[in-house]
Amino acid sequence: MTKIKAAITGIGGYVPDYVLTNDELSTMVDTTDEWIMQRIGIKERRILKEPGKATSDLGARAVKDLLTRTGTSPDEIEVLITATVTPDMLFPTASNLIAHKTRLKNAWTFDLAAACSGFLFGLETAANFIESGKYKKVIVVGSDKMSSIVDYTDRTTCPLFGDAAACVLVEPSTDENGVIDQMLHVDGSGGPHLHMKAGGSLRPATQETVENKEHFVFQEGQTVFKFAVANMADISVEMMKKHDISPDDLAWLVPHQANMRIIEAVARRMGISRDQVMINIQRYGNTTAATIPLCLWEWEDKLKKGDKIILSAFGGGFTWGAIYLKWAYDGAHKA
Repeated sequence: MTKIKAAITGIGGYVPDYVLTNDELSTMVDTTDEWIMQRIGIKERRILKEPGKATSDLGARAVKDLLTRTGTSPDEIEVLITATVTPDMLFPTASNLIAHKTRLKNAWTFDLAAACSGFLFGLETAANFIESGKYKKVIVVGSDKMSSIVDYTDRTTCPLFGDAAACVLVEPSTDENGVIDQMLHVDGSGGPHLHMKAGGSLRPATQETVENKEHFVFQEGQTVFKFAVANMADISVEMMKKHDISPDDLAWLVPHQANMRIIEAVARRMGISRDQVMINIQRYGNTTAATIPLCLWEWEDKLKKGDKIILSAFGGGFTWGAIYLKWAYDGAHKA
């Protein structure tokens, strides 16, 4: 019997209209375009400004885009997984709300929280659902409204993040294309270096936690930078060695878009050129779980069937990992 593989067969995405530039940011906090570009490589980021809109609205727009592009009926979707750290509320889940807003009446849904590695964790979960033979169509969404947990008086974190959503459709494949392998890891000892202090069961919201700004992202930049470079590079190189992939064989590295210097360091370790790396951090910033599928969404028309691709990420927790896949179709679906 031919082994079932899980293949990405379509992509959708959405970014808000509002563009927050470095020049505008410099009127809000003590920073400059030059400082941000030298240290991070971000020129602008998108912000969801519409009143009453949240992570599920971003995700719903991305899912609708995917369904339109692929000509898929909402009734065909059996499972929807949303990777996010900024759900609209603790419950119902963002996935539940996205399914409602996109009329996925036959899908069961759940959220998955692994910070910036969330899309990889979600894709591996979806791949196992497909490979089991029980499900035929699974959507994995990466969606985050990071502006909701960013302190715009903190110059060390507010230039980093933006809002966006992107998603993929995962279906069975009986040829050689699809998800080939994964290496996913966590290390909870990294928690103190990158976290949001309050808002959970340990420190529920109080007047004190709000006044102390404990509901925003906290990050020790240098520590996170070192861990991210080492772990993303090590796991990506390990994946190449395991599958005997030479730099010339690799069509694309799709890295989490956290910092341009991290991306460049990982590419150097892998021995690949900048032309083999998907980079859009300069336009969107760090959109957390959305960065990797957002790259795939933008580069879809350049992808070819059989392309060897490594997805690589590092996030709070700490979480990190890589997925190796062979692309399943040529070019872009028409929206």
